[in-house]
Amino acid sequence: MSSGRLGELLVRENLISVQQLRKAQEEQQKNGTRIGSALIKVGAIEEHKLTDFLSKQYGVPAINLKEFEIDQEIVKLVKKEVAQKHLVIPVNRAGQSLIVAMADPSNIYAVDDLKFTTGYNIEPVVASEPSIREAIDRYYAEKGPTLDEILGQADEQVEVTEQEEEEVDLKAAEDAPVVKLVNLVLVDAIRKGASDIHVEPYEKDFRVRFRIDGVLYDVMKPPMKLKNAIISRLKIMAALDISERRLPQDGRIKIRNSGKEMDFRVSVCPTLFGEKVVLRLLDKSNLQLDMTKLGFDPEPLRWFKEAIDRPYGMVLVTGPTGSGKTTTLYSALSLLNTADVNISTAEDPVEFNFAGINQVQMHDDIGLNFAAALRSFLRQDPDIIMIGEIRDFETAEIGVKAALTGHLVLSTLHTNDAPGTVSRLLNMGIEPFLVTASLNLILAQRLARKLCPACKRPSKVEEQALLDAGVPPDKIGSFTVYEKAGCRECNDRGYRGRVAIYEVMPFWDGLKELVINGASAAELKQEAIRLGMQTLRMAALAKMMGGMTTLEEVVGNTAPDRF
Repeated sequence: MSSGRLGELLVRENLISVQQLRKAQEEQQKNGTRIGSALIKVGAIEEHKLTDFLSKQYGVPAINLKEFEIDQEIVKLVKKEVAQKHLVIPVNRAGQSLIVAMADPSNIYAVDDLKFTTGYNIEPVVASEPSIREAIDRYYAEKGPTLDEILGQADEQVEVTEQEEEEVDLKAAEDAPVVKLVNLVLVDAIRKGASDIHVEPYEKDFRVRFRIDGVLYDVMKPPMKLKNAIISRLKIMAALDISERRLPQDGRIKIRNSGKEMDFRVSVCPTLFGEKVVLRLLDKSNLQLDMTKLGFDPEPLRWFKEAIDRPYGMVLVTGPTGSGKTTTLYSALSLLNTADVNISTAEDPVEFNFAGINQVQMHDDIGLNFAAALRSFLRQDPDIIMIGEIRDFETAEIGVKAALTGHLVLSTLHTNDAPGTVSRLLNMGIEPFLVTASLNLILAQRLARKLCPACKRPSKVEEQALLDAGVPPDKIGSFTVYEKAGCRECNDRGYRGRVAIYEVMPFWDGLKELVINGASAAELKQEAIRLGMQTLRMAALAKMMGGMTTLEEVVGNTAPDRF
């Protein structure tokens, strides 16, 4: 079925709107994916609904590959190249028939090719394109040497002599055990969905940890004798000076694995017993820019969109390091990034690059800081300015003046909640009348781990514990509290992915009056709640009552609402 035909049918059945179809077609042109994948990615339709629709259209059964375990002997019947070419995967065998999951069961060329190469009659079933790609990656994954095999080849005289290279191809034939070990660590981190890799030397220990869904896990303890070789290999890949072991260094690694490119931001810091290396994984393909999928409730999302749609003013995103502030700002910029506006950003560091946005990397050592970049932007005829972080009075002052002179300014601050941001700006030295005149909205956020939907189970929680957490008495008994369990889908962690918790505070007139009169952050918070603001704790409890996260995550990530 052609892309245009599928889109028309979905619109006709009222499963998607014309606007959603256009958005998906733009995504399809940009990334070269099929229309089905594009529709799922932009949030136009859920995966299972699309699969059910295709099943009815083609008259063949649908299958959920995530719930189906395929025998490796069945997988071997179809070569990986054929599976990737036609986007298919064999799932079972019945006599002389081979049951094959296909994204497009009407593709007779694929059916004929499979029949010819396998010698079986082909019985198609339909599955979504993302689930087939995931299954191909999983079942056709190349089984490289194990860690024990790699370490067994290593000896004390391992020396890394690779030349600096801009891009490292993991498929290249490299025999050095340390090189294989480092590649194994990088690939394993990608496969497990880690956000950071920590390589840490201690006096009598050497360990590698992955941060997955915000929590660090031990994954490996290589021998102490490989410590210097592993760290040197990482520094070479990041084009750093391997002879300098006394000063911190920063670099980037770009690798290509199974046709997919991945960037790592590398930070090397000298510690008491050697250099610690931390690698941040930057996977643009996993960057979620659709605001409706970030965790916003409908009303706060409407407020946020209204604030960034204004032609001028300041929108601030606050929260601790690693709370997803950059993702929220990038999603706002992607929404605003049209041909008729000039967008400039000052970032430290630039994590992802976007077409149509002028991104500037900060270099404090040569005097290029946020304030200097901001002054330069104001001479560049900007419409929208994004400042990575407001750290001092100078940056705050220029940002506020830019917001007052017809520019939309987006930035971040490190504060505990939205009302506390006003106090922070005042403490920096910004006059109250400038704060009230420039601010459109303040958004505070946290990230909570999402329960694995495949294995979460109901939990018995004491009524008093719920009341202490802030659940309204009239709501108790009207919802089910879930707890983590653990299964193959989530690597026995019980959690899979994270969801953002938002506290969105538009700068209503009532709040402006309080600021002018010198009200405290607590008074601002009380008034904002009265006007309809949902606090971080309220938003987190709503996620728990919806079965998305646990009480432990709510209590661990948000502060109680006490005045």
